[in-house]
Amino acid sequence: MAPTEASKQQAQLMEVLKKEVRAMLIAAKAGLTPEQLEEQYMAMVCKPLPLHDLGFKSTLELVTQMPEVVQICSSKNGALILKAIADDSTKGIARLVANQKVKTRKTSKKTATKANSTFPTKYSKNPQSFHALSAGTPVLPAVVKAELQDLLSSSPLLLADLDKAFLRRFGRAFQYRQYGFLSVFEALRSMSDSIAVEQTKAGSLLVLRKYLASKIEQQVVPPSEAEEEEMPRSEAEEEKGPQASAAEVPSLEPTCETKSCCQAATLMDSEPVQTPAVDLGDHLKQHQGLEQFPAAPEIPPDAVQDRSLCSLPPLKSRCLVGVIVEFIVSPSQFYIHVCSTEASYKLQDLMFEMRHVYSHKVASDKYIMPESAVRPGQLCCVMVSKWWYRVIIHRVINDQEVEVFYADYGHLQIVQKSWLRFLKWHYLKLPAQAIPCSLAWVKPVEGTWSSAAILLFKHLCRFKELVGVVDEYVDGVLYLFLCDTSTKEDVYFHSVLRDMGYADVCGENIPSQEFEELNPSALYVQPSGKQRNAEVVEPDLRLQQQSRDADSEAATLKLNGAEL
Repeated sequence: MAPTEASKQQAQLMEVLKKEVRAMLIAAKAGLTPEQLEEQYMAMVCKPLPLHDLGFKSTLELVTQMPEVVQICSSKNGALILKAIADDSTKGIARLVANQKVKTRKTSKKTATKANSTFPTKYSKNPQSFHALSAGTPVLPAVVKAELQDLLSSSPLLLADLDKAFLRRFGRAFQYRQYGFLSVFEALRSMSDSIAVEQTKAGSLLVLRKYLASKIEQQVVPPSEAEEEEMPRSEAEEEKGPQASAAEVPSLEPTCETKSCCQAATLMDSEPVQTPAVDLGDHLKQHQGLEQFPAAPEIPPDAVQDRSLCSLPPLKSRCLVGVIVEFIVSPSQFYIHVCSTEASYKLQDLMFEMRHVYSHKVASDKYIMPESAVRPGQLCCVMVSKWWYRVIIHRVINDQEVEVFYADYGHLQIVQKSWLRFLKWHYLKLPAQAIPCSLAWVKPVEGTWSSAAILLFKHLCRFKELVGVVDEYVDGVLYLFLCDTSTKEDVYFHSVLRDMGYADVCGENIPSQEFEELNPSALYVQPSGKQRNAEVVEPDLRLQQQSRDADSEAATLKLNGAEL
């Protein structure tokens, strides 16, 4: 490659990087340290800062070459802080961020009235349809909340030991800053309903509140008892023979060896095939076939095979609702969670229960999926980082891997087949929590969203409770306006994208090109009305399944009307 061409590419890369760094620093009111900038860039762009490609040895050396973008300041403790220098197109955004309050304000009816008064007149006709809600407060993701509760479920923990314990348990540090919190205490205060901080002589002690601790304690029973509770009665009767050791606690990481061992055990337990006696008048002896044929894997009767999750009921047009943006592809394709204490607890409870059930070897092996069941559209569950999630198989990649859609979070991911398990019928009850969304009334200026526009949108949404103003549904996708009410002036994201020159406000909803190309929710999740009519009940499982013990009358399952 010619030197001139290489230098030209470096210059182009530098210009793109300047826009990205400015967008990140503008969104951070207090600025970022060089280390935090590296973390933010990795989290947003999913790759490290291109220091080597541009010939720099450190992040500080890089930003010193951006004097028109970055201002290097010193904090009270002597640490270097990087702050954005706004250009003409970003001064308005910088002013709005500067007005953001550090302390979280309590939200009242005034918040809803304020948002309503500054919103397009299309929604000013019926102010009674808006609901008061809290917004602007940093929020820990449901997975992180569940991890903290799980960490404290066995015993209280000193605050000084939290970082080490979290790293040891989950293999990563507790990065509270990336969720918008300024301190560990602030992050823990956001979970004050489930975690208490008590002062002791040894220091601050983190304690799981009694009601949750007692609930978890009731769930933790010996594996053999848990298996009897989780399986239908007739299956429990079948298992009255020799029991697996209750003390055996398997590894939480499913492996290919687990699956092969289970299949081998099935073959060992199968009975030899009997050949009937043959009488040809020549006193031939009765022949008994000794050849063993592989038995088809026995699928538990409460395993989901041909059903789908339902979606949440549609939100009413014109209503205000608290939302957290869980996953972003672009302003035209993202997924939200509706903020609700009840919904949050239901999802956390589901994760705790699935982890408890599937972490025991007997139950985990019982729900291993045979190759014939690993097919696109199959609802199942997968284990990632010791937690179990409801997923739908989107496509089979190869003999070892599949791509799955996370119905409660909205993203696609490639996972190992050996990590999959059948989903129990009981876990169908909670609707899919991720709602596919597009930002209302906007379209990208360039036909497709630029990386800088996507990056800015991610920063605006990042780990923050927002106000969503529902516009309409188009082909199952929710079009809504997003507003940050934690500032002195409400910040509407469609206006920010327009003012930055990334979007045109068109006054109507243009169908999302990204969702038209692929909308997993539309493919795999049933609308709530259809599911409600069908009712999630266990089908007639009057299955004539042959028991290994031919004398056992419990081989015929009689589960009509059984509650799952």
